[in-house]
Amino acid sequence: MFTATRPSVPAPSPLPVDLFAAIADLKRELNAVILAHYYQDPDIQDIADYLGDSLGLARQAAATNADVIVFAGVHFMAETAKILNPDKLVLLPDLAAGCSLADSCPPTEFAQFKAAHPGHLVISYINCTAEIKAMSDIICTSSNAVQLVQQIPANQPIIFAPDRNLGRYVMEQTGRDLVLWQGSCMVHETFSEKKIVQLKMQYPTAEAIAHPECEPAILRHASYIGSTTALLQYIRQSPSSAFIVATEPGIIHQMQKAEPTKRFIPAPSQSNCACNECPHMRLNTLEKIYLCLRDRTPEITLPEAIQTAALQPIQRMLELSL
Repeated sequence: MFTATRPSVPAPSPLPVDLFAAIADLKRELNAVILAHYYQDPDIQDIADYLGDSLGLARQAAATNADVIVFAGVHFMAETAKILNPDKLVLLPDLAAGCSLADSCPPTEFAQFKAAHPGHLVISYINCTAEIKAMSDIICTSSNAVQLVQQIPANQPIIFAPDRNLGRYVMEQTGRDLVLWQGSCMVHETFSEKKIVQLKMQYPTAEAIAHPECEPAILRHASYIGSTTALLQYIRQSPSSAFIVATEPGIIHQMQKAEPTKRFIPAPSQSNCACNECPHMRLNTLEKIYLCLRDRTPEITLPEAIQTAALQPIQRMLELSL
């Protein structure tokens, strides 16, 4: 009687007991740097060589002398690092770490939108794909969007993409009439105005602070609006002892480290789920960071034409943000 046998499959190599030490060893071996966004898990924030918001991360990516960049963030962030470092190895621990805002602006549809508005300067929020960046004139972040728009001559019409909420906020702050692409971030659209009002009643001395990607109804209740870095700076200088934080709650880890005696309350979502946590950001783990360093994969690659075209608007942003 013939018995079929399966070919033997090598057992996967066990993970090190001390992932922190193993990651540190691989970083030294590869001359690697770990860049992480504030929305990552606390353990990843704590091992990062640089932790910041999109503008700070772009600046670090442009300045690094490392041979290998591990981007603990989402896909568009790693793409930006690759655009700025075409000859370096750029790794993303999980290629599935995408972005709902970037996905809301398909390149083919945006090309048609741009063609329908000839003569318009295109300012795109950095939370977009490399293809959208390649169709843009200037890239911005939530830290510098207002500042950049203020530098554009008043008679120059502007398309602002892809986040309509950030675009509306920029319009209010600058008095400019922008043509908005109707994209949005799934995390910043989940906050419940009703529940935030209830929290303000429960904690009457707490300040509500918010990211400008939030919807107008949420921003109306905020005593301060700013990027993640700006929010972190604000809670340090504010005399308030409690804050309702309307952005992805990963930033609260740094807020607690900066001001351990103050209280930080995540703004609740409309449902009872943890919808205010970005599911894409949270795909990255310490284990995946170790494996991507060990195996030198997944690697971010881009077509040369896209990479070259997308570099110019990013460099323009960095020049105008000095």
